[in-house]
Amino acid sequence: MPRTDEDGMVPLSMRPQPADYEYDLTAALRGVVLLRARVPEDAFTAGTLGTERVGNAVLINDSGLLLTIGYLVTEANEVWITTAEGRVLPGHVMSYDHVTGFGLVQALGKLDLPSLPLGASGKVRVGEDIVFAAAGGLPASLAGRIVSRQPFEGYWEYLLDEALYTAPAHPLWGGGALIGPAGELLGIGSIQLGHDPGDGRVRVLNMSVPIDLLPPILDDMLRLGQPNRPPRPWLGVSATADEGRILLVGVSKGGPAFRAGLRKGDEILAVGKTPVADLAGFFRAIWGLGEAGVDVPLLVDREGDRFDLAVTSGDRRRFLKAAPLH
Repeated sequence: MPRTDEDGMVPLSMRPQPADYEYDLTAALRGVVLLRARVPEDAFTAGTLGTERVGNAVLINDSGLLLTIGYLVTEANEVWITTAEGRVLPGHVMSYDHVTGFGLVQALGKLDLPSLPLGASGKVRVGEDIVFAAAGGLPASLAGRIVSRQPFEGYWEYLLDEALYTAPAHPLWGGGALIGPAGELLGIGSIQLGHDPGDGRVRVLNMSVPIDLLPPILDDMLRLGQPNRPPRPWLGVSATADEGRILLVGVSKGGPAFRAGLRKGDEILAVGKTPVADLAGFFRAIWGLGEAGVDVPLLVDREGDRFDLAVTSGDRRRFLKAAPLH
């Protein structure tokens, strides 16, 4: 991830000032830690996400449970946590959920840090002041605001009905803490992206996964290692929408779409009898067919040649390496 100045932190003029907040900002920021994960070279996601992943995690209870963004810890066989004071502890991946994007890590040792209480992201208003925090305390924190609440479509078969968008953009966004006006955790940083609000000027924003998605699945993630819901059908494609066309920009080697013969550059015209013109419609049409394992009928255009092709969908988790036991 890019850095902002010589010490790798946020410029002084963009940092929050503790006196401007009613809660103890310095204490809240101590609950955001650095997370480093290692993934085996033969892992399914190694080619796309790398084998060395660095981001942030947020302490959400006093027993050492950390919340992060799932792509940092997917298939990780080694996790290390570093506090703002420089203490280093091992961690264990408890769970990650591909529907929300959340990942949970348990610190294997006492952190002695304050945890961040979970807030209510559904109540936050556009325009509200926030702090976006990466590991490192005040020098790694950014004073910002909520600029939008809207859906997010991820090319990796991912969809949020509503995500939180903040500005200015923090350069160290992965797993960072979106902290609300009362010092509560409102979301977890997922991605940085350009956004045009309609005036033709693109702003760079952070997209965060709303914290309201966590409480309904938290107990299952801790008890079962995953939410207690049927797995969605997964194709193993990267897709983009371009002027009403769904184009495949990647096909995961060894995944269901690859096995069925789909290729990069294929255009998807319909799922069954349902025409598709945007990513949300494409994903929902697939997920609406049933659980993982269902056949997904597609109408494909390949360089002007139209044909039908059925993909036997898969459960994404079954293609991934499980976290080692500790």
